[in-house]
Amino acid sequence: MMERKTMNIAVIGIGLIGGSFALAMRSKGVAGRIVGVDNIAGNCKTALEMGLVDEIMSLEDAVECSDLVVISIPVDAIPLVAVKVLNRVREGQVVIDMGSTKEELCDVIALHPNRGRFVATHPMWGTEYSGPQAAVEGAFAGRTVVICQSELSDDDALARVTEIYRLLEMPVKYMDAEEHDLHAAYVSHISHITSFALALTVLEKELEDDHILDLAGGGFESTVRLAKSSPEMWTPIFMQNKYNILDVLREHIHQLQVLRRMIEKDDTESLKAVMRKANGIKRVIK
Repeated sequence: MMERKTMNIAVIGIGLIGGSFALAMRSKGVAGRIVGVDNIAGNCKTALEMGLVDEIMSLEDAVECSDLVVISIPVDAIPLVAVKVLNRVREGQVVIDMGSTKEELCDVIALHPNRGRFVATHPMWGTEYSGPQAAVEGAFAGRTVVICQSELSDDDALARVTEIYRLLEMPVKYMDAEEHDLHAAYVSHISHITSFALALTVLEKELEDDHILDLAGGGFESTVRLAKSSPEMWTPIFMQNKYNILDVLREHIHQLQVLRRMIEKDDTESLKAVMRKANGIKRVIK
């Protein structure tokens, strides 16, 4: 097990994920000093007021004074920031990211001389909210974290990051970057696209019927809640994982067309059969 000693942490991007990670590290007693880096002034002010970070610094100064550097910004910005950070890390420092896509990032940093100090991670947790004010205490407990291309990380860096996540009570899975992005498209990214599409469908109907949203119940709310997610975060995810998402969308649209044809034909037996098949998701999601 990792020795329970404090470390200085730099959080680049003090939003939902970065802020929640800061809270988690404080609660476990391993954060000595947490410094924040964010190009949104309001996020810096809120993070300081909430005590998520102790100080706001430039990226260069934050890297210089930290043992662990955490990159939790939109995925299209991670590769460049990762290179900037790796250009400055010293022996013993560790860098992680928390992005939802991995293949492009891992390709960009693959030949960097300090690649071994980087551990590519994706905690499988989030909400529809954003910003430091959305940070949640105990957010990661029980949620899986994926570590990609672990064989390219130095043994000590990988061991430290693995133990940090285990300290946060997160099961750890190892994948290559391509495999991760494919699975993320199926279990995360398609859910957000579907939610955005459903919200747009209902909002279009709302133009015709002022009462439709008044009648929306819990089922609608739980299905469409992801449509409140940040476009600034999710547009880059959709673009970086474009080809996997397009494959998933093709299958999803096919399934919708199958259901539509059954309803058009009053095929109740087939409808029941496919819904019973869909009930099989209970084997993996309680």
